[in-house]
Amino acid sequence: MENLRIPGPTPCPPEVLQVMTKQMINHRGAEFAEMLNGVTANLKTMFQTKNDVLCLTGSGTGGMETAIVNVLSPGDKVLSATCGVFGDRFATIAQVFGAEVVSIKAEMGRAVDVGAIKAALQKDATIKAVLVTHNETSTGVTNDLASIARTAKEFGKLLIVDAISSLGSIDCPVDKWQIDVAITGSQKGWMAPPGLTMLSISETAWKAHAASKMPKVYWDITRAKRYLERGQTPWTPAISVVYALSISLNMMLKEGLQNVFARHARLAEQTRKGVKAMGLKLLPVEEKIASNTVTAIWPPEGVDADKMRKTMRDKYRVVLSGGQGSLEGKIFRIGHLGLCSEKDIEDTLSALRKSLPEHGYQPK
Repeated sequence: MENLRIPGPTPCPPEVLQVMTKQMINHRGAEFAEMLNGVTANLKTMFQTKNDVLCLTGSGTGGMETAIVNVLSPGDKVLSATCGVFGDRFATIAQVFGAEVVSIKAEMGRAVDVGAIKAALQKDATIKAVLVTHNETSTGVTNDLASIARTAKEFGKLLIVDAISSLGSIDCPVDKWQIDVAITGSQKGWMAPPGLTMLSISETAWKAHAASKMPKVYWDITRAKRYLERGQTPWTPAISVVYALSISLNMMLKEGLQNVFARHARLAEQTRKGVKAMGLKLLPVEEKIASNTVTAIWPPEGVDADKMRKTMRDKYRVVLSGGQGSLEGKIFRIGHLGLCSEKDIEDTLSALRKSLPEHGYQPK
């Protein structure tokens, strides 16, 4: 069996795979309503929120679009704080729907500068919202969302967070940090297949939604909330993925929220320690900002990252991710979120140590 070590989709536990073999049910019936209501309640616990939580059929990017079109109007000015590909994608979605985007971009391997956010908000009072990715999987960097949130709220701005690869894996207390819209996806730390995006919506975000004029049909959260009140979704849901998420959420809650976070921290430390012991360099310039869900690594000089990944996949059955955007072909990434154990990381590091000499580098 392959050791799938990418930052999503992630492996699913046997119990999750098994429940997906169940026959379809009426998505307008009582059985589905009971399941959806249970999933929603458990998601609120995992999000650490009392806000509304919606579970929609779509990818994480669909969730990002949902956030943008439901709380903004064409011409609204938003501050995009980005440190990688997915932060840039968030800004692009806002631009496509007519928002005016003011961008703050961190240098490669660095986190977003909270001071730069504060300066931008001080300079321009017309900015309505701050867009930020909590955990940037393209660079393996986790932003200081607590500080970003404090700054955004100091100036009374909406805070819209791509938490797709952090929620459920890294502590992201939605209510404590006053996040107005937090987005995640089932295929990340939730140990379920792709197909669902889950969002929390604050009271402030609902007020913004009431005035929003961006076009929306499939992603209309008013429609989604109205249907949720009767235990339904407005459009045909990915029923099998809801089965899966219902089981994986129960498993996570049984483990305990803080234990889930601690497990991800341990696996990340094990990964970073292992690659550094081979003489390899992390992409994040400071280890304190390195992600607990994915580790981004520079290959040794002269080693082709993509060819090395091919060796690991074909010969050792370990699947890693490559670089994205400007980092394509330049780095490799090890995912350690969701269903992942110390043994999985041991096997990954062992395969890496065996593969590198085949590409001209002798690990330390």
